[in-house]
Amino acid sequence: MFFNKTSDKSKGMPKNELDEHKMVSEILQGSEASLRLFYRSFYKPLYSFISKRIDNDSDAEEILQDTLISTIEALRDFSFQSRLFTFICAIAKYKVVDFYRKKKIKSIILSKIADFEPLVSTLLGPEDKLDEALLRQKIRQTFAAITPQYQIILKLKYEQGYSVTEIAGRLSLTFKSAESMLFRARKAFARAYKT
Repeated sequence: MFFNKTSDKSKGMPKNELDEHKMVSEILQGSEASLRLFYRSFYKPLYSFISKRIDNDSDAEEILQDTLISTIEALRDFSFQSRLFTFICAIAKYKVVDFYRKKKIKSIILSKIADFEPLVSTLLGPEDKLDEALLRQKIRQTFAAITPQYQIILKLKYEQGYSVTEIAGRLSLTFKSAESMLFRARKAFARAYKT
């Protein structure tokens, strides 16, 4: 982790634009002290901003770290037409949107296995074509990693659109057994996808 939240106590954000100019200038010149001050100044307000948009503390912390690193990389382009915190929050908003976009893709994949390609294509921009190809490959590998029995039930549900009752009839199972098997198949797919 680039930033360690336990190492510094927040002293508050810079009081005025002159302080911000000085901090940014010194960071761009390589000052570690200014970088630490930057972190101490913006950690708590930024975490508050992000945690209002992200429920999970771990995800919020990851987005915060990513935002701070991206901000430092973008400081050369910062023109002081807004306060520094406004600039940082704009970067954080993009990171939050990106987080939910990726989360949405995963949920679509898990709920509509057979239809993932057109759905993924509409969610991804041209710059994400490599990610899309990797995602398709990962899904194919994941599907191949689960048992044939789970593959069958997932295909019946998501490729052919059968209801749980229809699946139970086709596989000679009770409704509860089919429902339980479908649940286990989804879990197996999700587990295999994570590995």
